[in-house]
Amino acid sequence: MKLYYHPVSTASRPVLLFAAETGIDLDLKLVDIFKGEHLQPAYRALNPNALVPMLEDGDFCLTESSAILKYLADKIDSPLYPKGLQQRARVNERMDWFNTQLSRDYCFGLVFAQLLPHHKRRSDEAQAGTVQWGQERSKVWLQVLNDHILGPGHNYVCGDAISIADHFGAGLLTLGEVIGCEFTDYPYVQGWLARIKALKSWKSVNATFDGVAAAHKGESFVTV
Repeated sequence: MKLYYHPVSTASRPVLLFAAETGIDLDLKLVDIFKGEHLQPAYRALNPNALVPMLEDGDFCLTESSAILKYLADKIDSPLYPKGLQQRARVNERMDWFNTQLSRDYCFGLVFAQLLPHHKRRSDEAQAGTVQWGQERSKVWLQVLNDHILGPGHNYVCGDAISIADHFGAGLLTLGEVIGCEFTDYPYVQGWLARIKALKSWKSVNATFDGVAAAHKGESFVTV
């Protein structure tokens, strides 16, 4: 199987982590998003979305990080994507929650709006309003994650056992580290992230991303 990816990509890192943790052998194809390779005709012909990651398994192509994680987990019959109807529904629910509620306001409204030039608004007023809204809404979702999805007695987002929802959610949440998010107001979130970061493959998978975060250290951002 081929995985088209970038090591800093928020969506690529969960797939890389799951593959590394479970021993899935992927033929990694770097798409340099910083040089715009994802926008070139050669890659667009493979993935019209012009995004990473994308998985090729023979003549079958699959986009979207969440879908790729589920596909890989099913392919190796991983217990991290349980077969039971309700257990699997819970994993799907958590992944959808991360991908919609949290990602919309936190990743795009707060982080990308400040970090990426093509996500910034045209006027200072619009930019300030977008970031303020992203910050306020991110705090709402982080409180939900802290108090209700995690909270006392829940080591992972679907209960006591790690799942692909944890791989996916941790990849999204750590994006905020680039702008200095430390989650000090959310102790259960901090504890959960510490558990995911203790996985044997976390450091190697996220080394390039950590370098980008370090490069932005000391810069002024609106954070949570």
